[in-house]
Amino acid sequence: MCMPDVSFQSQPSLTPSQIADLRLAASKLTGPKRRAFEAEMTLKYCAGNPLKAEAVFGWGRHTVALGLAEKRSGIVCVGSQSAFSGRKRWEETHPQAAQSLRQLADAHAQPDPTFRTRLTYTRLTAQSALQALREQGYGEEELPSPSTMAEVLHRLGYRLRKVVKAKPQKKMKETEAIFDNIKKKMKPPSRQQE
Repeated sequence: MCMPDVSFQSQPSLTPSQIADLRLAASKLTGPKRRAFEAEMTLKYCAGNPLKAEAVFGWGRHTVALGLAEKRSGIVCVGSQSAFSGRKRWEETHPQAAQSLRQLADAHAQPDPTFRTRLTYTRLTAQSALQALREQGYGEEELPSPSTMAEVLHRLGYRLRKVVKAKPQKKMKETEAIFDNIKKKMKPPSRQQE
């Protein structure tokens, strides 16, 4: 494949160190963010020419052209690989079990004590949720592992929190004074009276 001659006269002077920094920055990004970055740098340093960006920075000219088109149109291209790949969530693959879990968690839920947030806390643990779903007739093949069940509860909006037991009262000056007064009044009789 023959590449057309690209003139570098109109290019702003970039040092090899600056070019290496821009390549490194682009390598840390992925997908649309990377294409947007490469398009911005192409517009800034290569007058919007993808072929020139390929020669200067070593980026693929098709990727840069796609980034420029995304920038121009405002529409981000999503490939079929990223759009349709990946494993579905447990709630999507088992909707009936997920509905039963929601009902179970709602029964054990309580709102945030401060009422500052919409979070709902539950005393239901992942293990007890799994056990309750087993008792409702769901088989082991339908139920996730305990760690996944904790994530599912979190995604459904239930935050797992340990139940706080009664805390001992802190010592205060007033209570210390009361106990000192009681100790003075309850002194044992002295031996001189015998």
